[in-house]
Amino acid sequence: MKRLLRAAWPESVSRPVATPLQPSVVYATEDADMLDSQYLGQTKGYTYSREGHPNAEVVANLIDEMENAAGGTVVSSGMAAVTIAILSAVKAGDHVIGADQLYGRSLRLLSDELPRLGIQTTLADPTDVNAIADAIRPDTRLVLIETVSNPTLRVADIEGIISLCRQRGILVAVDNTFTTPKLLRPLELGADIVLHSLTKMLSGHSDAMLGYVVARDPELCERMSMLTATMGVTGAAFDAWMAERGLYSFDMRFERASNTAARLADALAELPNVKRVLYPTRPDHPDHNRAVALLDGEGGNMVSFELDGGRDTVNSFVRAMGSLAFAPTLGDIATTLSHPVSSSHRALSEDARAAIGITEGFIRVSVGCEQPDDLIETFKAALS
Repeated sequence: MKRLLRAAWPESVSRPVATPLQPSVVYATEDADMLDSQYLGQTKGYTYSREGHPNAEVVANLIDEMENAAGGTVVSSGMAAVTIAILSAVKAGDHVIGADQLYGRSLRLLSDELPRLGIQTTLADPTDVNAIADAIRPDTRLVLIETVSNPTLRVADIEGIISLCRQRGILVAVDNTFTTPKLLRPLELGADIVLHSLTKMLSGHSDAMLGYVVARDPELCERMSMLTATMGVTGAAFDAWMAERGLYSFDMRFERASNTAARLADALAELPNVKRVLYPTRPDHPDHNRAVALLDGEGGNMVSFELDGGRDTVNSFVRAMGSLAFAPTLGDIATTLSHPVSSSHRALSEDARAAIGITEGFIRVSVGCEQPDDLIETFKAALS
């Protein structure tokens, strides 16, 4: 009996309820003319998964809808999204302004890697539009900010920055990972580029590493898609398949975690071993008024606080937290703790960390979906 090396896909009059995982790297076409028509955009089809595949497209479409966007691209990580956003918009000889309180790897990209490629950079305070204005040069092409900064939870003057940059013809890219589309849709405020670490709250289970990036300008969107394929940072099919599952429960997870985070922040502020608590909607937060207005009174699922003590105190606290994961991540369905000095911001000097308020006693908490009272009691017991 003749045996084929490749089986035909079974025909069916029904369809799967769950999205199928499509791990194929390549896709067959009937002839060269059909392949041409796909590359020319005359017919819809897939060719090589680095150039796009069904599972990534499903996820991109879902986040497009959440961000009120069109033409987003799913990439291999949040940092890939940051990199694609910048390199699609600027070239050698251009100048980029970055917020001075970005995620540590974003700061490293701006400070170390972009200048090596002939792209000059300046860091400035995103909570002060005048600081951004002072940093603008004739060759400034892009400003990159986080809506709520990682890990200090400062709230950018996004409306002021967008207004300023629009007058000067400068693009604004917003990392919306912490706020998510649930709290803010930057394109609706006039931002030019929005990106996410899809690995975090949107996916929500610490088992898929992806990023997402989209632009207001369709031509810039297409450039991002092409650069993603050229650089080989397309998100993997399995990760996209896993992330899709997480997106369907995102609203419920985020609402539960955010409500618990607000309660946890208030509880931590009452404990004697805690020097300060950072949560955007608390009255003592330095950007409280802006946060309440911008985020409709919600603060999100992230809480940061500073212990009264150094590394030994941090280690004792982490050990006392028991089963809660001490890990350099956020957005998991379970609560996680991280220590920026030893993880995300370890590359910064002590003086540079101190300038943005990150000390040895600084702890970042990504609040999950545990029972709120149980979680609060766990913190109280560990800090006692």
